[in-house]
Amino acid sequence: MSELMQSDLTNIIKSNQELNDEHYQYFMYQILRGLKYLHSAGVVHRDLKPRNILVNANCDLKICDFGLARVILPEMSSERTNKLTDYVATRWYRPPELLLEAREYEPNVDIWSTGCIFAEMIKRKPFLPGGDSHIQLELICENFGTPSPDDFLHLSEGSRKILLSRGKKPGRPLK
Repeated sequence: MSELMQSDLTNIIKSNQELNDEHYQYFMYQILRGLKYLHSAGVVHRDLKPRNILVNANCDLKICDFGLARVILPEMSSERTNKLTDYVATRWYRPPELLLEAREYEPNVDIWSTGCIFAEMIKRKPFLPGGDSHIQLELICENFGTPSPDDFLHLSEGSRKILLSRGKKPGRPLK
């Protein structure tokens, strides 16, 4: 059983309520603290987004909706890891390796989502609002640059070809 939370982070982001640096720091601290707890237990949320972060009047946060969460432990064999579903997270918060259908991934997929949430808090709108997976990948490459071929050796041949066909793009400053 959990205590009642008045809202979620999406409603806070969309509201006219002023958010300052202390809000951003406190929210991010709590999200990262919650992820540290989950990841230390081998749990990967896989669908972290503002709608799945509950907020109360004291600005306390709670991570919710563990419907796509999975346990990934270091001792798990690659056979079990390969059985992870490829549908992971709402597209706007999905890391590039999952957009490229990597079947093996680590808890860091939640950290990517957290970075997207942080950018959304600051901008007060979604950071990478791609309409489909290809547009989403294009937005990621426009903002962060195209990864080097060494960065995607674990991807399928088809996914590597998609990245290589886009050509080398530099990232842009995140001001």
